[in-house]
Amino acid sequence: MTSIPPDLVASTTISPEYKADMELAAKYASAGPRYTSYPTAPQFRGDFPLDQYLSWQGRGGDHKREPLSLYVHLPFCHDICYYCACNKIVTREKGVARSYLDRLEREIAMQAEIVGNRRPITQMHWGGGTPTYLDNAEITELMHILASHFRLLDKGYREYSIEIDPRTVEISSIALLKGVGFNRISLGIQDFDPLVQKTVNRIQPYNEISRLVDSVRAHGFRSLSFDLIYGLPHQDRFTIEETLRKVISLRPDRIACYNYAHLPERFPSQRAIDRLTLPEPEEKLLLQQIISHTLQEAGYLHIGMDHYVLPDDELAVAQREGRLQRNFQGYSLHMADDLLGLGVSAISHIGDFYLQNERDINRYYELVDNGELPSNRGCKVTSDDKLRRHIIMSLISDLKLDVPECNRQFGVDFQHEFQGELQELERMVQDGLLKVSPEAITVTGRGRPFLRNICMPFDAYLKDHKGDQPPPRFSATL
Repeated sequence: MTSIPPDLVASTTISPEYKADMELAAKYASAGPRYTSYPTAPQFRGDFPLDQYLSWQGRGGDHKREPLSLYVHLPFCHDICYYCACNKIVTREKGVARSYLDRLEREIAMQAEIVGNRRPITQMHWGGGTPTYLDNAEITELMHILASHFRLLDKGYREYSIEIDPRTVEISSIALLKGVGFNRISLGIQDFDPLVQKTVNRIQPYNEISRLVDSVRAHGFRSLSFDLIYGLPHQDRFTIEETLRKVISLRPDRIACYNYAHLPERFPSQRAIDRLTLPEPEEKLLLQQIISHTLQEAGYLHIGMDHYVLPDDELAVAQREGRLQRNFQGYSLHMADDLLGLGVSAISHIGDFYLQNERDINRYYELVDNGELPSNRGCKVTSDDKLRRHIIMSLISDLKLDVPECNRQFGVDFQHEFQGELQELERMVQDGLLKVSPEAITVTGRGRPFLRNICMPFDAYLKDHKGDQPPPRFSATL
């Protein structure tokens, strides 16, 4: 790989170029949504109009024949990772997977009847928790259940992916995953440094990962993704350079680099992390700069929101062609308008509705056992939401908003409707993050790390809160 310039990694010296970027990052550092949806999850309410959703589904129509994406949430983990903010259940109790699969099958049957069981499933993703908490027989059983209630595809264009904790999967299981229909794999790497791994309770040596990667390649999966996290305890500019060297040597097709949000008051497992071992804010900003610089020098394209892909990856092609989308699984090809979430806490986006399942597993079981739909939070999207969602998702996915097209599609005068928002963007234009004209808003290369900040002026719900900063339930934007 191309190494980081010596002046960048010197113990006390940072190049003027990187110092300027870090100063810019510090200027825009704030809390804000990740925009995996709009409206974002904090706007979901328990009194959302579920009856309207069911009535709309009951009328039938073209949407009952359109492609559909599935997300399946499998919440169990064998061990706790201290940094984790996912909805998970850490247990080694025998039988928990069996109990969950029984309820999941009942929900799948209910949901298939509501949304339509003949819709082609162009995309599917299993997440968690740890999907490979299930053994091979249970994985096969769950895929069979899904195939019994939905129209799964064997076409090459489908995207069927699964998240893997490398510590919980045997090499022999890779062949099974390919055999049951998965064609994409995502590995949770986080960091390769032994001290960092020990501190966050996630020990997975590089050699084990390398063997797993070789098996994924040998079985012909279409895509391999790595998840990394920066801002973890004991990370610094030296450890992150070594982690990146190892990552690049394995050449995953896609890399997601997430910013660790230390919120021990919300996520009890994070209380095991000594905050004094976390990188200082300036060091954390430098880690982000090192990651971006190093991956791009190694040939990866920064497609936005901390995601990097090889130039011939389908996500890069989709971005160039305007077919990229962002949803609760991050970036993906736009292959279906509707997303159905299955399992405890899973989120669906169908038609004009967002729905989230019960987050407490015992309550989820109770609802399903009573024959009730486990969706207990959500919202119905308004016309203003649709307009603002189009703007936000265009900027996040396409890195550009076509203003005349926006005017035509929504019947608005953008310049008049969003005068205040355009004024808020002016300082970003001056800092080189954006280019704004009557024809388009375009994110520059320098602006890609600031996508969340760029979108926030268009978020009407943030304006409901007093003060300059959004409420603290959001993570840091950088």
